[in-house]
Amino acid sequence: MTSQNRRSKAPTVADVARAANVSKAQAARALGGYGAVSDEVQERVNSAASALGYRLNALARSMNTGRSNTIGVIVGDIENPHFGLALRGMADVARTAGYHLLLSNSDEKLQAEQDAVRVMLEKRVDGIIVAPCCSALEQNAHLIQVQEEGRALTLFDRAVTGLDVDAVCCEFTDVAADVTARLLAAGHRHIAYITSMALTADYSTPDDFGLTPVAQRVGGMMQAFADAGVPFDPSLVQVNALDEASISRIVAALWQRPQPPTALVASDSVVAMWLLREVTQRGLRIPADLSFVMYDNFPWSEIVTPPLTVIAQPVYEMGREAARRLIAAIRGEAPGPVPRFDAHLMIRHSIAAPAC
Repeated sequence: MTSQNRRSKAPTVADVARAANVSKAQAARALGGYGAVSDEVQERVNSAASALGYRLNALARSMNTGRSNTIGVIVGDIENPHFGLALRGMADVARTAGYHLLLSNSDEKLQAEQDAVRVMLEKRVDGIIVAPCCSALEQNAHLIQVQEEGRALTLFDRAVTGLDVDAVCCEFTDVAADVTARLLAAGHRHIAYITSMALTADYSTPDDFGLTPVAQRVGGMMQAFADAGVPFDPSLVQVNALDEASISRIVAALWQRPQPPTALVASDSVVAMWLLREVTQRGLRIPADLSFVMYDNFPWSEIVTPPLTVIAQPVYEMGREAARRLIAAIRGEAPGPVPRFDAHLMIRHSIAAPAC
């Protein structure tokens, strides 16, 4: 006999109804939580369902109630601890409120994000939290569709121009200007910013990044250069640092310049780890040969030698707020104004004067 033949059939609503000695319609209402049944029927159905090991058909329930008690979450890179910590915040709030998360990774690609939204709508999620790949409204018809289908929508980490929906983001302009000013005061003039943000051409202006944290960070850098009366070289803003191979190419190109960078700023912890490997392989010491700053604060950044100067942001709290706002919208409640989240600089030992 095969394992498939040995496998017992999952109990159905009809099985529960027979065991509880009620009609199938009564059992369905009691199990699905819609319609009215007496306390006695509810208790009999619950007892029968427990004894039989019945599992509720969530899709059927959502079709009857209009609610699935699930929330879709789409992030750019699950490998990035930034999103992992945000997801923990979302999950903690969702669990307390009786919701479960369905997670998808867009890999920072628009088509993947569009596909994820389509699947989640087909799964009848009650709402979606998304870190959008693109800020331009014309590229976000799939997010407009979420609203048109009556599903709640909250943006995380990034906003979309002209889309009337809450966006839970962090403010970076001031702290980016602060850390850049400290690098300039230490004598640095060639400061490279490395980001995984995808562009089809080389960086030109902060507008290239739309309504994203990267736009604020580069804008803050440019502000600090202007305040110091030092020319800003846009070619030192390097994009498309999507994997180890691309970062290796970026570092190689930077060190082929007549004047290589004397300071590196990594846009996140994943980019930072790959950059540290590359510069270490080149025999460069931090901070003796190269100053180093990274966005996001994770435990390893403090225990490496030397401990790294970082720009920390309240990622967990932002994740909690995104989930709280989405659930409030699902329930038809007013969540109040979006709170302001600010990043802050944590000075350690990875900044020094340029070697030459």
